[in-house]
Amino acid sequence: MFEDKISKLEGKIGFQFKNKDLLLQALTHRSYLNENTKWHLDHNERLEFLGDAVLELIVTEFLYNNYPNPEGELTNWRAALVNANLLAKIAGDFDLNDFILLSRGEAKDTGRARQYILANGVEALIGALYLDQGYEPCRQFISRFILKELKMIIEKNLYRDPKSLFQEQAQEKVGVTPAYEVLDEWGPDHARNFKIGVFLEKEMVGSGQGPSKQEAQQEAAKDALAKKGW
Repeated sequence: MFEDKISKLEGKIGFQFKNKDLLLQALTHRSYLNENTKWHLDHNERLEFLGDAVLELIVTEFLYNNYPNPEGELTNWRAALVNANLLAKIAGDFDLNDFILLSRGEAKDTGRARQYILANGVEALIGALYLDQGYEPCRQFISRFILKELKMIIEKNLYRDPKSLFQEQAQEKVGVTPAYEVLDEWGPDHARNFKIGVFLEKEMVGSGQGPSKQEAQQEAAKDALAKKGW
């Protein structure tokens, strides 16, 4: 069963792993271990930690070598390329959702929390590929699946994240810096959810939910921009 999973995913991403367990670990979400206590591998969070750093380095190197733009612009473009929303979308390019190992409860959730799991899975996959085959295959993978999105990001101004844009607009139009407050949080440690409100002085002008405070803040800022018509 797992051999078939591994083989199919290898075909979709175009790389054959020498150590199949590395790829299998990259697919193992923390929740899976709760129901499969005899599973022979750890969850994928350490690989995610490594993959995040490899991804950022390769994207940074690409931008530095190919664009003469100021540091601030390159930083914004990089943030747009490595954020969870884009990585979750890219996970769909090779059907990662079909391969991630989850608990039965987690498998039923197809909302924002799943998107966050998929984004983390992409980073874990990059970490596993780096350990298995080194830098150059990672560069090829990231070029094929992630860097191709840069043209669209620049053309559609998607590097202007809602939180930064709302702060800029709020300071310009009303002379106030937005403040963010956690309104609610729920769920187990491996799948927390947050509801955050954004305030202009004492007025709550928007709210949003997400699997991290940062994601929820972005959703709150997006909501506020829409409600204010900015």
